Amino acid sequence: MDLALRSRLMTYASIASVATAVLLIVVKIIAWTMTGSLSLLATLVDSVMDAFASLITLVAVRISLTPADDEHRFGHGKAEYLSVLMQAAFISGSAIVLFLQAIKRLVSDNTPLVNENIGIAVMVISISATTALLIFQRYVVRCTGSTAIAADAMHYKVDLLTNTAVIVALVTSAYGYSSMDSFLTIAIAVYMLTGVVRLVWEAIQHLMDHSLPVEQLQEIERRCLSVEGVISVHEIRTRVSGQIPFIQMHLDLSGDLTLREAHEIGYQAKQSVLEWLPDADIIIHLDPD
Repeated sequence: MDLALRSRLMTYASIASVATAVLLIVVKIIAWTMTGSLSLLATLVDSVMDAFASLITLVAVRISLTPADDEHRFGHGKAEYLSVLMQAAFISGSAIVLFLQAIKRLVSDNTPLVNENIGIAVMVISISATTALLIFQRYVVRCTGSTAIAADAMHYKVDLLTNTAVIVALVTSAYGYSSMDSFLTIAIAVYMLTGVVRLVWEAIQHLMDHSLPVEQLQEIERRCLSVEGVISVHEIRTRVSGQIPFIQMHLDLSGDLTLREAHEIGYQAKQSVLEWLPDADIIIHLDPD
């Protein structure tokens, strides 16, 4: 899949994410005012955070897809990872607020819920919309490897779980177990906080120019060694910025080769890697053996 198509998919996924978040916010506000469910409020707050995060993702994706310029010679791909850190801050803040609200209700107030059927109907709508978005986002991540879209998808995975939890809370409330609403809210908040750790760690690794996986490094070396005239490969250095892998390496060639012959071997090695990673930015240094 070429870079232009991947760029369009990432943009479409970001727009679909924002639209879904707005839809969920509207229906959940209606349902929360009619039921008083704290766990439904939890999903409403999560959806509001999803909307902000999705807007951030949309902007970050647009920036990351901007071609390199004189001031950003390696492109703008790291904007994706900055957006992940901002999303993590949103998730953490909303999780803490929900946790405190749940504790407060358990200690001082355990008001029964009302209109549970309306809340359940809204949650079914939310689950359907969220599932459709996640299917599309999963496809986009599989095609593009976008960290920003993957992070955005995590918001909606949490939303899917919280929507299911709300249904459980509303059903149990109908049978007189209204405290279950607060307990499930606490569980949702804890899950949100644990999910933040993975998001932040992955973003930091990319911002710190983490290397490509070992398997990919081995494949790069194998492809170069398959070119006739390449004696060995060393000092392979890699990193990823947005959608573009950056690769630097040294090839050992015979010292008896002419400059033209050595250049041709280096070109063939580069093309061999590009057949596998077509969007890679590759710099090869030729060393006489």
